[in-house]
Amino acid sequence: MMEPYTPSLENDYKICESIIKEHSKSFYYAFSSLPELDAKAVYAIYAFCRMADDAIDHAEGTGERLENLRKLEADLDDFVEGVPPDTPMWRALQDTCERYAIDKSMLYAQIRGQEMDVNFEQPKDMKALIDYSNHVAGSVGRLLLPILCDDPGTERKINAEKLGVAMQLTNILRDVGEDMRQHGRVYIPSSVLKEHGCAMNQIEQGKIDQVFINVWEDLAAQAETLYDDFRSEIIHYKEEARLPLLMSLSVYREILDEVRKNRYDCFTKRNIVSMARKMKIRNEEIRFLRKIKDA
Repeated sequence: MMEPYTPSLENDYKICESIIKEHSKSFYYAFSSLPELDAKAVYAIYAFCRMADDAIDHAEGTGERLENLRKLEADLDDFVEGVPPDTPMWRALQDTCERYAIDKSMLYAQIRGQEMDVNFEQPKDMKALIDYSNHVAGSVGRLLLPILCDDPGTERKINAEKLGVAMQLTNILRDVGEDMRQHGRVYIPSSVLKEHGCAMNQIEQGKIDQVFINVWEDLAAQAETLYDDFRSEIIHYKEEARLPLLMSLSVYREILDEVRKNRYDCFTKRNIVSMARKMKIRNEEIRFLRKIKDA
């Protein structure tokens, strides 16, 4: 049985909880139902990932962004060496890593992923896109794995990465227009565009035709395969973690269907899942878990 928190650590975790509540209500809604110790560990991991995001989101220009990431990596070096910065997030993260044997190399992977975004180059092929997605999202799956699974071996690590990559591909497919307008970026690999005969200026102009739909569905099919792969292994996760995981999976997967319902307009529409649909998904997953438990 794990030791309880000290009052000061309890406050540190509350600060981490406030961060996830502010920045990701859906993620908080799903994982706040975990047992208290596990939920707090998830909040600490999220707070670190948020800090990595903020290192570039709250900076102006490439130089400042890279400098912020270098400072974060220096703090992480101190953390790994046992002398973490004396702040709530780092104290909570230290406690989480000790309780759950978190793979700290995945914290560095998060920073590498942010650096890849700062020094952005359009992926040349799916291998490059998957590599990027593994850094920014597969690493999150690996960080959470020891919290959500009692047997976080090699097969489970691969499985956890799949969910993260699927979610990142979904983000990309949801945000094609936003990434182009705000950042001048196209995350769809050039090889995929070429394979379907889709010119870059079609993405820049937001032209939706069958050619673009074929490109979009190519990536969506790969994301959906990864979602299916993860779902097939859900029985290997802690019983109390299964519903939060499946809710996160299914709500994210539903984003793909929202884009389809909006006639593939991921250029001007914000494709989101309604709260009513989220509640329906929750009930569907509860029934699914009861079914496999009784099987």
